[in-house]
Amino acid sequence: MQGKTTIPMNTLVELVTEEMTAAIHAWFDERLQRTDLEQSVRRTTLQAGIFNDLMLDYKPGRPMADDLDLGLDNDDASRFRTAARLDDAHMRDAVVPRLTAVVQARLTPLADTPMIDYRFTCRGKFQTAQGKLHLTLLEYVNGDKREALLDNIHAYIGQKLTQGKHPTKPLETFFLARHLLDPQLFPQLDVAWTIAQYDRIQALNKSRPDALAEHRADILRAITQWAENVYLPQFYDRALSAYRATEYTLKAGAALDKQALAPIDLLLYGAVLILRHEPSYAKSKGLKFLDIARELGSERAVRMLAEGSGSFPDADIRLNNALLECRANDVFATISITIAREEEAAYAQALAFITHLLDKGFPKSCQIKLKSRVKEYLPIKGLAKSDTHRFFANALAYAGLQPQLEAYARAAILQFEFYADTEGEKNCMPGSYATFGLGLLDARYFPLVQHYMANVDEEHQSVQDQFTAAFAEQHGVTRDSAPVLAACLRACTDNAKVKIQAELDEVEKLELFCQQLQGLDGYLVEHMLYPVWGKLEKLAALARKAQGRRKELLLALLEAASRADA
Repeated sequence: MQGKTTIPMNTLVELVTEEMTAAIHAWFDERLQRTDLEQSVRRTTLQAGIFNDLMLDYKPGRPMADDLDLGLDNDDASRFRTAARLDDAHMRDAVVPRLTAVVQARLTPLADTPMIDYRFTCRGKFQTAQGKLHLTLLEYVNGDKREALLDNIHAYIGQKLTQGKHPTKPLETFFLARHLLDPQLFPQLDVAWTIAQYDRIQALNKSRPDALAEHRADILRAITQWAENVYLPQFYDRALSAYRATEYTLKAGAALDKQALAPIDLLLYGAVLILRHEPSYAKSKGLKFLDIARELGSERAVRMLAEGSGSFPDADIRLNNALLECRANDVFATISITIAREEEAAYAQALAFITHLLDKGFPKSCQIKLKSRVKEYLPIKGLAKSDTHRFFANALAYAGLQPQLEAYARAAILQFEFYADTEGEKNCMPGSYATFGLGLLDARYFPLVQHYMANVDEEHQSVQDQFTAAFAEQHGVTRDSAPVLAACLRACTDNAKVKIQAELDEVEKLELFCQQLQGLDGYLVEHMLYPVWGKLEKLAALARKAQGRRKELLLALLEAASRADA
């Protein structure tokens, strides 16, 4: 039997070099074909060029060059560890210098063009006989572009932030937020000054909530990238867990001196932004940053974990009198309430306390930790038997508190947010318990229910199914309830079961129901019919047996459900 042919090392060197050289040329050639390079950098003075990173990723037979590290290190490397692969020394000494020369040759004539940023880094991951070899091939800084960019940054801050009185552009924040944390631009990080710029951006844009959220997201991404890629690696080894979450292990002998820890307030600033403004599923990162700061010796982090971020005045987070005691911690998104005297005034003060905090930016997903002798729950199946639920059910016993409960609900409702003490099938958006209770009690709160349903994230919560069933049982199909019922059905999941078929045997009520579905896309009509009749075949069978106006209406529903989307 013929043995395996061994490829000479010199041949392998040439093969790898040729493959990676071709990938490098392809990367540059592809980007040179863009016709919008100059137009792109003209959008803002805060962008010096388009591309600043080139990542080379070599596996035998699969050379790659890209702007980003695609994170493919988890491939089965063992199958490449054979004698037919270059070892680390040959890769480092024979291949990499030639690849570096290729990159440099392509970069030099482009350095002053809009294609290349003020800095350019080329890194590589190379599969060798020993495993994965990580190297930095080239780090280039264009001094003239750097100085011009710094001038533009300071001019922008002076004109648009310090002296500015108008909202700023998200694109400008996208670049500025990152520049302020770029060690090449600002080698000595001035944390207080940097935070002041971030605060100023948010202050100037507070009149436009959607734009403010975009600005804040860019600030937060910049801080997170700085924390994970620049700051924390000084002290921690990082690894990805089985769930792709970053795990940090403190390095043995990490220098925890005062100078190294000086930027820790920026880490805490980022943690607070996450906890106050990010969706529920992202808040764990904010808590992780806080815990890391505590582990690194930050006394402020210890206080924040115990008492909150310090973002709220003491008068806003503490209340203590003969009726009740309230304490709030925005870090953990908790409000602890102890009811000393079970009466309307106690719950009125508690509701005012909570709503005021939400209006000031306290996490809407906060959970209530309640100490009370009363244990009421809403008459709706499937809701979590939590303290948060119990508090609002207790408050709903007092008719005089209904306006306050509505005010709370409207302050709390926010799509993609969920109470911190619910999960899985019991997940529910802030404001759920108050809205559900009020919606069952009084038609005056039907608009609140419609507002709530318009914000439901049906992919991540299903409690609206149970509420809709309870709502239909309580109010039936009337001229007032039909629009609300339609809003509920629109937000329901496919598991909902709403028992109104018997009522819809009446032509007048069926007419009301049909009116709510007029003009909707076919898929949406079918979705809304399913909780009532199930599959369309069942509705078709009923239509065949029906007569007169009822038959016309059922056929109209079938036609609407079958209509192709526009």
